[in-house]
Amino acid sequence: MRRFLSLFPWLLTLSLVLSACGSQPSPASSGSEAPSKLPEVRLGLSTWIGFAPLFVAKEKGFFEKEGASVDLLLMEGVAERRSALAAGKIQGFVSTVDTHVVTAASGVPVVQVLALDDSYGGDGIVALKEIQSLRDLVGRKVAVQTDGGASYFWFLYLLEKEGISPSEIQFQSMTAGDAGAAFVAGKVDAAVTWQPWLSRAEKTTFGHVLLKSDATPGVIADTLAMRKDFVENHPEAVRAIVAAWFDALDHIEANPEESYVIMAKAMGVTPEEFQSQLSDIRWYDRAMNQAYFGTPEKPGPLYDLTAMAASFWKRQGLIEKEPEAKDLIDGAFLP
Repeated sequence: MRRFLSLFPWLLTLSLVLSACGSQPSPASSGSEAPSKLPEVRLGLSTWIGFAPLFVAKEKGFFEKEGASVDLLLMEGVAERRSALAAGKIQGFVSTVDTHVVTAASGVPVVQVLALDDSYGGDGIVALKEIQSLRDLVGRKVAVQTDGGASYFWFLYLLEKEGISPSEIQFQSMTAGDAGAAFVAGKVDAAVTWQPWLSRAEKTTFGHVLLKSDATPGVIADTLAMRKDFVENHPEAVRAIVAAWFDALDHIEANPEESYVIMAKAMGVTPEEFQSQLSDIRWYDRAMNQAYFGTPEKPGPLYDLTAMAASFWKRQGLIEKEPEAKDLIDGAFLP
């Protein structure tokens, strides 16, 4: 279900940038675009349900209506998106907040301008029934992808809040899907995974869902980050993209069936499958964005999460220098 087998690749190297220059990503959607004096904007994204409204904005012409010329480029790996951004092949991409922290720390200045979604129950921890708290995981075998990713970041965030050291956990490193399968097969005591493995774990005689991501709203959150130089030089284009996102959400609310067809096609699933996943995420509307960003004077939760991610990845040795949260956030384009 969830995207990205590795959300947090190591720092950019010259070889990554050169490899990005040697390949041209394919547009995720096509069609004639209305003439515009604005520069063409290319955004990288993966097939994650949280990003799906962007395809409604494209299909229904909301980008053009707001005055932007936008191409959506399917780039499933975050490393591909990051290297394409560094090479100037795209002007922005969508991913989790802590991914953008790593991008900024790797020498590609970016700024988050829009919150798209958060995981609202789609991620979780499955565990043996006798494990009733995070504290009960101490000394246990826990399957989670330890080389980076939303699952690892979220799990370590939870441990930190409970005052549990990662050294107290017996980590078994594997992807989220493999982690769920390992738990269902009885090979580990717990696993950090996502749907459908949460439901499958509850169908076993020995397992249950210990905690789901709806208990920590806003932590596994996706934002649109764009090159800082592009934002500074073309604020009108950024404003148009942000406005088109909200236009798309309005259209989805008013025309759900039509919108589900558009989004399901983009995600490569049936409309029925698409709808079955909607309860696992929350799209961020105007009010949620305003609350999440806050203001420089009264920062919202996005500032806290960005700062926490920077501090966390510095402690983990993934980045050498912590970027300032205020340098990675610009809510000026929100209505």
